[in-house]
Amino acid sequence: MDLTNIKIIKEILEKNQTFAKKHFGQNFLVDKNILNRITETAEITPEDNIIEIGPGLGILTQELAQKAHCVKTIEIDRNIIPILEENLQTLTKEEYKKIEIINQDALKYEPTFENYKIVANIPYNITSPLITHFLTQKNAPSSLTLLVQKEVAEKLTTLEPDMSVLSLQTALYADAKYIKKVPPSCFYPSPKVDSAIIKITLRLPQDKNFITEETAKKILQIAKTAFSNKRKKLSNTLKNLKNSKTNLEITSEELAKASEKSHINLSRRPETLSVKEWQALAENL
Repeated sequence: MDLTNIKIIKEILEKNQTFAKKHFGQNFLVDKNILNRITETAEITPEDNIIEIGPGLGILTQELAQKAHCVKTIEIDRNIIPILEENLQTLTKEEYKKIEIINQDALKYEPTFENYKIVANIPYNITSPLITHFLTQKNAPSSLTLLVQKEVAEKLTTLEPDMSVLSLQTALYADAKYIKKVPPSCFYPSPKVDSAIIKITLRLPQDKNFITEETAKKILQIAKTAFSNKRKKLSNTLKNLKNSKTNLEITSEELAKASEKSHINLSRRPETLSVKEWQALAENL
């Protein structure tokens, strides 16, 4: 079954008296070249365990089942699951056996196997919390290859001098790479915005730039306070740490000493700091 054919997709939806649901972020990928680019970027091997989020009609699920060892695909919309199952019947028996369909909110899903990759065309309205959810898992994936909104992809892969909390958080755990722009015409129904493929590769403890979980959490505590008003200087925002909901209580004197030790001018704004500078600031607070 050719799920890149919009006519076929419309027939499937009409037959099942359903439609693409906006609140679930259902924009079905219909471009074979983009599909191939996603799986190539993920570097899937026959030994890989894959988690997919938001399979929809199953176009990516089919490709994953053909290339990977097993695929757990998480779908929150229980009404589309029978359609997904029917579409996957076109696979061979061996390929079909590799797939487990899980009707659950991906933000509540806890991975049950190790050494896995995430490959998904994710609902754009949960991009940030979804990435956060999997980056901070004790059992985190080795990589996430995602199709996301282009604006978010750019923000997520941009570091100083225009960093965001999301890009900083990602950079604390992983290396994020912008792969390719994807126009609205590659989806049905077409979204109103451009999309992009990104790849997030998590660091291992032996990697040069690995940051411990404890340090990452402390950095984010500080950064979220600083970014709460990113137009203000660090000297103005970080003095609020003692009033925040974090466990940190920092006096003006302690902040000044940390600034001196880490060689960071507190007249700077948070988006201009590098990951190394955030780390140095956190280590001296």
